[in-house]
Amino acid sequence: MRRFLPAAAFLSVALASLVMAGYAYFAVHEAARIKFEGTADEALNRIEGRLEIHLALLDATHALFQARDGQVSRMAFKTFFDALDVEKSFTGLRGIGFLRLVKTGDEAVVVRDMERDHGRILPIQPDTDQAWRTPVTLFQPRENIAGIGYDMFTDPARRAAIEKAMGDEGTWATGLVQIGEAMGGPGVPGFLVFKRLNVGSAPSGTAPPGAATIGLLFASFRSAELFNSALGRAPLLPVAAEIFVGTPEDGNLLFRTEAPPGTVHGADLPVTRQTVVGGRQWTVVFRPTSAFEPPTSLAVPLMLGTFGLLLATAIAAAARLQAKAYEAARALQQATEKSLLEKDMMLQEMKHRIKNSITRIMAIARQTAAGASDIGQFTTTFGARLQAMAASQDVLTRARWQKADLVDLLTIELGLAFGNELPPGLMSGPSVRLDEATTQALGLTFHELATNTLKYADVSGLRVTWEVLRNGRNRHLHLRWSESGVPDVSEPERTGFGTKLIDMTITRELHGTIQRHYRPDGLQIEIAVPLGKAKS
Repeated sequence: MRRFLPAAAFLSVALASLVMAGYAYFAVHEAARIKFEGTADEALNRIEGRLEIHLALLDATHALFQARDGQVSRMAFKTFFDALDVEKSFTGLRGIGFLRLVKTGDEAVVVRDMERDHGRILPIQPDTDQAWRTPVTLFQPRENIAGIGYDMFTDPARRAAIEKAMGDEGTWATGLVQIGEAMGGPGVPGFLVFKRLNVGSAPSGTAPPGAATIGLLFASFRSAELFNSALGRAPLLPVAAEIFVGTPEDGNLLFRTEAPPGTVHGADLPVTRQTVVGGRQWTVVFRPTSAFEPPTSLAVPLMLGTFGLLLATAIAAAARLQAKAYEAARALQQATEKSLLEKDMMLQEMKHRIKNSITRIMAIARQTAAGASDIGQFTTTFGARLQAMAASQDVLTRARWQKADLVDLLTIELGLAFGNELPPGLMSGPSVRLDEATTQALGLTFHELATNTLKYADVSGLRVTWEVLRNGRNRHLHLRWSESGVPDVSEPERTGFGTKLIDMTITRELHGTIQRHYRPDGLQIEIAVPLGKAKS
């Protein structure tokens, strides 16, 4: 019973510490959630406040039209907005305009009024099959003459909001629309808000009894400018916002901040809020950015749990101190022996690689000299080949921690040995992606095989082919390295370091197989390595 006491003590202390750390974690997380909800509410208040200011300008313009019984000229409209300095004071508001309401077929009177106001004939466009038309006759402060005469009732998204606005005295907003696209320019994401104008005389049948509608006033907003101005004023709030018309499931994204959610709390503390703009429900999803700082650090529960585990470990370790010391000494000895073995192997590999590199450079020099007509041509060609070797080695070094393509790996390694201009038809096989361990191991193998080919065989007779075989979900790479045109090939009496290195790489590191066939016309090597399980 006594021998179980250390384990029981460890479990008791560790369990109590983990429970305490868990409670502390939830408390820290809840405090962060409450703080961020307050931040999100402040961000929503900024958005709603900015919208209220802009829509108040729409109400003020509506009051101007009502005071003049709808008779507002282009010059009076422009003077009104120049006095307000709208572009500086109402960031995000592209402008406010007026739509004349006219029955289809009676457009002539509106065209005549627009000609009087703008000094030119501006047709109402585009053509329509609707009973009513609502051409833009006024727009400030960013007046675009190409947009004057555009009939918004022809666009389904705008028409739906206009029909809603015709039904009551409130304001009605569209969903996401492309501002400016209808005028032939590039579209900018935004939305429109409409409000009907009732005066003493208007076309009949357009409003409830006792009211006469001659048209609608509308405000045009650019989403990015509007919401960035609301959220971008000091002090900056550590929030990443997404604003949807309707719900996020509807997919009508109106705006997304440039600042992404933070990696620590971004996915853990989403806050969803709803607001109504122009009769439409908007959903705003806030997430904290990397600038958000919770009231209490997450390190507190981590330190609590760590301290408890260390205490439990210390109590349990006291009963087994001698055994632990012996095991540690034995592990240290094994690690030392393994380190010495790996160091010796590394030195051997380094010596062998240096030797092969010198051999490769000498062979390239000989091949370059044989084809050069003078010392200048030799210097240029030889220097270019050495630079190609250095560049290929640099590419291989940069890509060693990523998935590599078998063709790219072969091209780099064979290019290092034979030069960058490889014979056509040298390689053939399907596309194969190699993981880090396989890439390094096969890269070393191809390097050794290519070096041997450069020493003993004719490069023009080399062919490298491969295929991927499956056994259920297990995949294996089968690669064939064939050298031809070299007569009287026989098995060497002595196994060199390069051959040993290849065998260890394939069999021990990759758990594969390698077979060498010494044929009358040359050497053939077959390599099979596992590639892992195929995706189901």
